Amino acid sequence: MSKRKSNLIKLSLALTAAVCGLMSANTRAARQDLPEGKGAELARDKCLNCHEADLIVSQRLSRQGWTREVEKMIRWGAVASEAEKEVLIDYFAANFKPRSAASAPAGDGRGKQILEEKCLICHEADLTEQQRLSRQGLTREVEKMSRWGAAVSDAEKEPLVDYLFSNFGPRPLAVARK
Repeated sequence: MSKRKSNLIKLSLALTAAVCGLMSANTRAARQDLPEGKGAELARDKCLNCHEADLIVSQRLSRQGWTREVEKMIRWGAVASEAEKEVLIDYFAANFKPRSAASAPAGDGRGKQILEEKCLICHEADLTEQQRLSRQGLTREVEKMSRWGAAVSDAEKEPLVDYLFSNFGPRPLAVARK
């Protein structure tokens, strides 16, 4: 074997090891982002193969909302038994429930109008109000909904995300007092 070919093989192996190491580190970090409790390991095994933990952690849904989400994921190909589905719903509903109601949404601007005309024709308001996604998460959601057929123009995306983030973005976690 030539020296050049040997060096290429060594380089390929080193790059492969580096990529695997990064993937492993990312998986470990993502797996640590969900709070411990009954159902945490199941959620890691069933959900974090496709999703990052921040997508789950940032959503704040009612039990009904989590039931819809878990059932939707199963319809879309997630594999979970009926018993596992109930454990996941219990875990998510206990750990990622809606926070106390925020003050009334600010302004009646363009973003609110877009939400009412383009989003609420398919979604209930609780889904929008309880997810509490970051600006990046909201942008991903708006882009995804556009790909899936929502009639939101490119010019409407920014005011919609601004409105959603200003009114329904993440809220700081309350510190528990002892």
